[in-house]
Amino acid sequence: MANTPQSKKRARQSVRRNDVNKARRSRIRTYLRKVEEAIASGDQAAAKAALQAAQPELMRGVTKGVVHKNTASRKISRLAARVKAIG
Repeated sequence: MANTPQSKKRARQSVRRNDVNKARRSRIRTYLRKVEEAIASGDQAAAKAALQAAQPELMRGVTKGVVHKNTASRKISRLAARVKAIG
């Protein structure tokens, strides 16, 4: 258990950051799921719109340190290729 005042504060902060990061990660997954569903439905216009909405959300996760930059770029690239392949 944390003993020093500094380590107690760090423990409090890590709990708070964990909640924020968990919410942000969940939000990103929701956007990605919407793209996946649009791709599965075969509607290219809906898939393209969902991808356009998901891209900034993924990159925001990168700037906030929730997702690695290469991971986000890879996901966007693969989704874009799948959306393009629909039509």
